Amino acid sequence: MRIAITGGTGFVGRHLAERLASAGHEVVLVSRGVDGREGAVAIARRPGITVRRASVADRVALEQAFAGCAAVAHCAGINREIGVQTYEAVHVRGTANVVAAAEAAGVGHLGLLSFLRARPACGSGYHESKWEAEQIVRAAGIPWTVLKPGLTYGRGDHYLDHLSHAVATVPVYVGIGARRIRPLWVDDLVDVLSAAAVKRELDDRTVPVLGPTEVGFDDAVRQIARVLDRRVLVTRLPMAFHRLLAVASEAVMTVPLVARSQVRMLAEEIVEPVLAPDRLPDHLLPTTPFSDRTIRAGLPPPGRFGLKDLRLVNDPRIRVR
Repeated sequence: MRIAITGGTGFVGRHLAERLASAGHEVVLVSRGVDGREGAVAIARRPGITVRRASVADRVALEQAFAGCAAVAHCAGINREIGVQTYEAVHVRGTANVVAAAEAAGVGHLGLLSFLRARPACGSGYHESKWEAEQIVRAAGIPWTVLKPGLTYGRGDHYLDHLSHAVATVPVYVGIGARRIRPLWVDDLVDVLSAAAVKRELDDRTVPVLGPTEVGFDDAVRQIARVLDRRVLVTRLPMAFHRLLAVASEAVMTVPLVARSQVRMLAEEIVEPVLAPDRLPDHLLPTTPFSDRTIRAGLPPPGRFGLKDLRLVNDPRIRVR
């Protein structure tokens, strides 16, 4: 089976590509440019995987990339805006182009990776644009599935990567108090994506995908520090501080320590889905707990933040999931 993945060199896209290729499927990774990150380079060289350069802004290139594909997993997305890469351009107009290209190419199924709390008229450009993308997919002329995961973690993610580097860099971590998360192990999410694309178990459904462990965000930071054998003082400051931190880190870091959209997510917690009316079948419910074992499995190589992480040193580049 031939399956295309937009944002295919990003975090979730890479894990999905590895799973599908290991199962014998032909995978087309659709990426808007050359991704030099180690994981992206490795997955692009894997047998059974072809990389096609196509921006979500280019409907013709997308249609060519989707030719002969039985399914498309639309995983491309951004968590901050830089220049022309806006939420409107990527999540809304980009998704419209993906849908139109998939229809024109005769694709049999389209899956969208959205966000747990995506919804309209909530004051967040990220949430609202993800909701608009959902609506575009649901109006498609082909079978579809909308997945709404929460905080997803695993090797190559943003969450463990940046938290581990922050804990290794400074002995004090500014927490957010009692706000809760339900971390989702990336392989559990890939199980659901694969079931939707290959087995067609979730046609025309909008489903939330959450990890089985509910934990306070600050407690998760302490657990990660313990796994790293680091002592860290977690001190709490108001959300206004975190919003300012997000503005600053977006301005100076290649990949920000925290983006404004992520502060918004944490402010309202990441435990309860919104506008996700359908339930996952029992056999697809995530079962991997957030634990020392999975934290170790997902940690990047040890390291600290340094000059390499600054936009003054490296050209800014939007990361796609």
